[in-house]
Amino acid sequence: MEDVFGKLKEQLELQEWPNVYLFKFIVPKDDEKLAKVTSLFNDSSDIVFHPSKNGNYISVSVKELMLDVDSIIYKYEQAALIKGVISL
Repeated sequence: MEDVFGKLKEQLELQEWPNVYLFKFIVPKDDEKLAKVTSLFNDSSDIVFHPSKNGNYISVSVKELMLDVDSIIYKYEQAALIKGVISL
């Protein structure tokens, strides 16, 4: 997975941390998958859901205070393990 997120990590390392980071995911309309994605974040995170036009997918935007770049990459790696979830 390191190769997949290598470029993102390089870009994030240019910023100062801790900082608020915006995660974006496209999740199939499936309650279990949606629950798995939201469980990656803590209760104080700002989570916004937007259903797709046809209702087949849900866009999930999450703002969370992240302490460092590795924490961000870890969340993306965990999300990548959920079948059908697309990280933006």
